[in-house]
Amino acid sequence: MLVKLAKDPLRLFDDIWSGNQMAPASAPAFKVDISEDEHAFHIDAELPGLSKEQIALNIEDDVLTIKAERKQESEEKKKDFHRIERSYGSFSRSFNLGEMIDQENIGADFENGVLHVTLPKAQPVRKTKEISIR
Repeated sequence: MLVKLAKDPLRLFDDIWSGNQMAPASAPAFKVDISEDEHAFHIDAELPGLSKEQIALNIEDDVLTIKAERKQESEEKKKDFHRIERSYGSFSRSFNLGEMIDQENIGADFENGVLHVTLPKAQPVRKTKEISIR
């Protein structure tokens, strides 16, 4: 079960496991860059050696999760390896989105081992209202 963080705009896009005592004490499963322009936030995730069919992207309770699975080919098990540094298996990362994202219009592209997710900014909700005096 995921722990939902407060919707503090300064914590937007925090990896939900960062700073969590229950999180594994290892490096993230894959690297990401997060940037912003005037219209959207952008997440670029490095997922080399994978096809787009091996990647799942979903949102649940304002948390964006990128999941992937890299399977070790059975024919390579017959080789005598001297070193294995590439990781195999399932891995994922989850990020808090908050209310600043238009979740209905999120888009994603995958090219040359990089998943590019575009998170359009939501239109600000006006919280002021002028009241006419009678």
